[in-house]
Amino acid sequence: MTKIGIIKEGKIPIDRRVPITPEQAKHLSDNPGVEIKIQSSDIRCFPDQDYQEAGIEVAESIDDCDIILGVKEVPIENLIPGKTHFFFSHTIKKQDYNQGLIRAVIDKKIRLVDWETLTNESGNRIIAFGRWAGIVGAYNGIWTYGKRYNLFDIRRAHECFDLEDLKTEFPKVKLPAIKIAITGGGRVAKGAIEVLDGIGIRRVTPHDFLAERFDEPTFTLLNSRDYNKHLQGKEFHRNEFYEHPENFKGDFLKFAKVTDLLIASAFWHPSAPVLFHRQDILRDDFDIRVIADITCDIEGSIPSTKKPSTLDAPIYDYNPSDDQVEEALSDEANITVMAIDNLPCELPRDASESFGSQLIENVLPHLLNGDEKNIIKNATITENGLLTERYKYLQDYVDSM
Repeated sequence: MTKIGIIKEGKIPIDRRVPITPEQAKHLSDNPGVEIKIQSSDIRCFPDQDYQEAGIEVAESIDDCDIILGVKEVPIENLIPGKTHFFFSHTIKKQDYNQGLIRAVIDKKIRLVDWETLTNESGNRIIAFGRWAGIVGAYNGIWTYGKRYNLFDIRRAHECFDLEDLKTEFPKVKLPAIKIAITGGGRVAKGAIEVLDGIGIRRVTPHDFLAERFDEPTFTLLNSRDYNKHLQGKEFHRNEFYEHPENFKGDFLKFAKVTDLLIASAFWHPSAPVLFHRQDILRDDFDIRVIADITCDIEGSIPSTKKPSTLDAPIYDYNPSDDQVEEALSDEANITVMAIDNLPCELPRDASESFGSQLIENVLPHLLNGDEKNIIKNATITENGLLTERYKYLQDYVDSM
């Protein structure tokens, strides 16, 4: 019998998402050899009672479970020694703020499997909240633009019950003939496009976005080839860009000259070119004044993303002259930034149901049936008090604690 426990989310600010919904938990528990147990929580989008009504045990402790499933980073004091933990650890880029967490995971001899590192044989992720980050991020970007210019009043995403409720706000959006640029091409970007399409914003090609003027709001999707150039003038090849991003230089400024709202949803590698620099923002021809940074890479590809924003304080201003964060909507010369780092949490019911479906279809069969294709093995960061071979590159990150 494999006992799977759903841990109470303990990270602050709180996250109301769950790895599996009550209905999905019931479906799993109907399988012989699998037992599901839920740690009691007063913050989940699905209350304890919903799980109990589905026939799932709810308890204060899940220490007797073999596998512990969560969403966000588990606070160090809540880690269960010697168990298999699944959660987004935010450590594989050597993030400073989670250095203590990875050290504790190793010390407690926890087998850590990171949702972000679960991929198929082609290297594509098999479980993610990306679509929902894109949906909420783009919606928040539109909300932010409306706030900055006093154009319309729509509810925040987290004030809506679910996606269908959110869509009832779309007709209230009244935009002038602005240009919106989305970077990326994966789940996040596609989620963002869902929102802009739903609002009725016209999509144009990157070429027309640069060359034409329109009498209505428009958006374009920019892939890596649209704003990166090879250092030696060679033809752009996507595989080379992903494998050797240091061979390229940024070419985004041509878009910054005509963009009013930037929705950043492209994965960024620290070796890759940044979109632009602080000095670029100070140029007279830099038009972007609102940035919805879904990627939320602090001090990453976008210099104005100096810190995450939060559900309670979703936007802040960036003063490029002084390179400082200031109060939201405080000066017309500033950039207004939306950089909430847990966007899917604003539509937790939909996001959880989608995530749980991917978990059941794409992850659990490998976890419970021998992992013949090494899907779980390749996503395992730590085991038996050590980094696994694939993640040995994190050794200096761990040792410097």
